Amino acid sequence: MTVEETLDTAAGFLNAGERPARHVALGLAVTVGFALASAALAKGVVEPRRRSLAHAVRQEGAVTERPRGSLGLLIPAVFSATTLSALRVWNAPSRRERTRALALWAVAQAANAALLAFRPVSRGGQVAAAMTSAGLAAAFAHEARRVDVRAGKMAAPFGSTTRLANRIEDQATVH
Repeated sequence: MTVEETLDTAAGFLNAGERPARHVALGLAVTVGFALASAALAKGVVEPRRRSLAHAVRQEGAVTERPRGSLGLLIPAVFSATTLSALRVWNAPSRRERTRALALWAVAQAANAALLAFRPVSRGGQVAAAMTSAGLAAAFAHEARRVDVRAGKMAAPFGSTTRLANRIEDQATVH
């Protein structure tokens, strides 16, 4: 694959179309920056419990475990499907639906960071937090689909997982 083909493929994946490179770079900075900021906010509060010798002997892990080092902060935020989907929405033509989808994405990122930071302890609080997160993700996926069908599909994790599993199954099945 040539460099030009790679750039064309990347432009297609990012929904860049005829957008100038400056617009695409700004969208990348905004979406990745917002995701990193919300992850950093949550990272400062979520620390795994230290393992005691008894836990180590029984090979029990920490209550929350995340990758160590800078990648533990970078990978989940940057490579999340909703961040990539938000970047596709950012690069879509300016319309009211695009603004609404990006606003929902920002609210979802902020809400997820707050939920991680305040970590509900009660079962009801945890259920409410999960429902809030899922609801905001679904709302963003719905609005993203109005702007760019592929972005909406990327943002709907269950749908994406189902499609991927079906595609793998179809390729593995001899017809």
